Amino acid sequence: MIKVKLSNEILKYITDIDQNRYKVSSVKLAPSVASRLRKKSKKKSTYSSNRIEGNPLTENQVDEVIERDERKHFLKPEQEIRNYFLALNYLEEMAKRKEKFSKKLILDVQKYVEKGASKEKIGLRGPMPPGVLFAVYDTRSGKPDYIPPEYSDVPGLLDELIEYVNTTDDHPLIVAATVHYQLVTIHPFEDGNGRTARLMSGYILDLNGYGFNGIGSLEEYFAYDIGEYYESLQMGLPALYYSGRDNPPHPEKWVNYFLRMVLLYSKKVCEISENSSEESISGSLSYLKNKEKELLLFLLTRYKGEFSPIEVSREIGVTNKTVINRLSILVKNGFVVPNMAKERIRSYALSDFARRNEKTIKKQIGGHKA
Repeated sequence: MIKVKLSNEILKYITDIDQNRYKVSSVKLAPSVASRLRKKSKKKSTYSSNRIEGNPLTENQVDEVIERDERKHFLKPEQEIRNYFLALNYLEEMAKRKEKFSKKLILDVQKYVEKGASKEKIGLRGPMPPGVLFAVYDTRSGKPDYIPPEYSDVPGLLDELIEYVNTTDDHPLIVAATVHYQLVTIHPFEDGNGRTARLMSGYILDLNGYGFNGIGSLEEYFAYDIGEYYESLQMGLPALYYSGRDNPPHPEKWVNYFLRMVLLYSKKVCEISENSSEESISGSLSYLKNKEKELLLFLLTRYKGEFSPIEVSREIGVTNKTVINRLSILVKNGFVVPNMAKERIRSYALSDFARRNEKTIKKQIGGHKA
């Protein structure tokens, strides 16, 4: 099992990533904008992760496949794309539930990745026929690039990894790097190991607050230089698992690479979030009529806590029904949130998005009125 010692370089990466994490958390996007960015990011991750495995589809083709009717027939490269996108959606739901890292979760993800494949490709690999070596072969030379552990050792190695993840006090970024390396190296499946490893390490990041709200793609950075990605995983060690890859002497080669990619990814998310913030506000305001903007401006100036339509209607001199109608538009565009009681709206409050961006909203509404 990979064992990581903290170095000054690793600590610097962690500190810089944490700073970017804080920057991203301070930018509040409109729900509609955040949702659009998340879907775009999942498409980018799907394209990039499959590209690492040699999938020939272009980014535009990947977009078309994801948006296509799922009942239509898919060729193998297209099925791989849909599978990865579905696995991302599944893990997004699991992260919301705070589902623990487990063997079942790993197996479920690989099942998504290999959906439509033959039965023997789904689930943990078994014994090979006599005289046949299970290995990852170089497509050009035909020689083994990597010879994973014996199939009989796989369950125990997975148990060891799962126990580590659920009991360690290592930093979550180190845990994510370890999960990535171990799953690729244990190679528990006949196929889908790399994709499953990238998905599961991403899940660890999400679970621990390093998923950056689902915006941006870490896989994109692994795919920029696929050669460097594989060289970092291999760490210059012999092809046989038992000749060093079970306990690499210099794991920092992989960990430094992994953290450098996360840092690049986090910087990109900062840029996307900051650039989308003003666009988010102006885009959401564009759906409001002047009277709804005036109501929003009034609410920002007058209320810090909850308010009811009836008290607002008294203050601005319009009917209760008119206020409710205008509030429904503000709710739809992410400026106001309803407070529910027994399936009925009890009161309203300004959304976190509206409160965080109060100055910009007031400025944009004021400029529009001028």
